[in-house]
Amino acid sequence: MTGKEKHAHPYRGIYIGCSGWAYPSWKPDFYPASIPNKQLLSYYATRLNSVEVNYTFRGLPGASTVRGWLDATNSDFRFSFKAPQRITHILRLKGCQESLLRFADSIRPVVEANRHGLVLFQLPPNMKADYERLNAFLADAQKIAFRLAFEFRHESWFSAETYSILRDYGAALCIAESDDLITPEEHTAPFSFYRFRKSEYSADDLAAIRSRLQARSAEGDVFAYFKHEESPAGALHAASVLEGLRSA
Repeated sequence: MTGKEKHAHPYRGIYIGCSGWAYPSWKPDFYPASIPNKQLLSYYATRLNSVEVNYTFRGLPGASTVRGWLDATNSDFRFSFKAPQRITHILRLKGCQESLLRFADSIRPVVEANRHGLVLFQLPPNMKADYERLNAFLADAQKIAFRLAFEFRHESWFSAETYSILRDYGAALCIAESDDLITPEEHTAPFSFYRFRKSEYSADDLAAIRSRLQARSAEGDVFAYFKHEESPAGALHAASVLEGLRSA
């Protein structure tokens, strides 16, 4: 059995959203002006079909919180999660098996409901490539049986050795773009993960993103998240891309 067959997923889709939804400042351009703040996620899910939950970077959600997220969205909606900073920024992928299992338990209801997208491990910008550490961490992370993606923010990670390790475990390279750094488009898993973080995107840029995601969906599920901030620009960009795909 090849690595790709081992980690293959039974469905393919394109899931697009932002890295968060709890922004009343997105009214009235994205959210209706009259919508109560407690209903933001429910409305968000009518226009976008996924979200990258940043909440989990700083703390673990309780069972009632997770149940509320599931109840507010439909069965086609997918939740991705940013791994806790304790794992990525404090322990820096070393000796974090207990923290990893606690995090996995906190989001297990999403997985059991078949609503899980992936888990993003966003490493600190000053964390240089350490192949032995990455390999050891991925060996431990197999126990949680989630789809994993890694966002490397130090250029030393962009190497054949990194890509080989990710492929061995069926983990994705997060293809991230910002004004400061653009990750090489290297695919290492049977699913794809993009983070669009540039300060501006033109209509032509969004059309190119739409084509890019559609092409990748032939290979497996695609997850793409635009920047979250007080301005609704990212949410509007995400909605534009998803609406274009739905009407194609």
